Amino acid sequence: MLKRLVVMAVLAAGPAAATQEYILPTLFDVQGVAAGDVLNIRAAPNASATIIGTLLPDAKGVEITGHDPSGRWGQVNAGEQVGWVSMRFLNYRTDVWQPGKLPAGFSCGGTEPFWSFEVRDGGLIWDEPNHKIALSGAVVLDTGVFRDPRRGIYVEDDHDLLTAAITPAQCSDGMSDMAYGLQATVIRQSRDAAPVMYSGCCRIAR
Repeated sequence: MLKRLVVMAVLAAGPAAATQEYILPTLFDVQGVAAGDVLNIRAAPNASATIIGTLLPDAKGVEITGHDPSGRWGQVNAGEQVGWVSMRFLNYRTDVWQPGKLPAGFSCGGTEPFWSFEVRDGGLIWDEPNHKIALSGAVVLDTGVFRDPRRGIYVEDDHDLLTAAITPAQCSDGMSDMAYGLQATVIRQSRDAAPVMYSGCCRIAR
């Protein structure tokens, strides 16, 4: 059995977080848009900015990663770039951040080296170039603060050990203009190998 690593203490939450209706990033459903119409995604947080994409009137699971200073516009990824949608047409979902769980579309990745993982069927799929492993029995930790996205992930088998600390923060993948609302710090160790630390970004929408 691998020697257990000390998980970084990043799950502490301030008391103010408990009073918030929601904490970003989280998922929203489009509401109040007429059938046959669309919700515009704009290049800047104002109604006269260039339209760079659209959302259908029944779109669900839209990931909002940030707000503009007014709070009236939400940051969303549109293809390989960042856009803005009016929050008045979005209704936040209350089923996204459940205690001890991750959203169904949760995944993380980074560069230098390239890596990614997703939690699937209670386990974790880790992927690097020419190296892909499946680990079962992932343990997901939360802060206990209502709808707080911060998570710790721990998974271990006879050959591999992985811990991950997930925290809300504006994050860039370094390859596109996309913006993410979660950053990840991952430590992975294989038998007879030194631990390796990875950093990257996470998303919660497929």
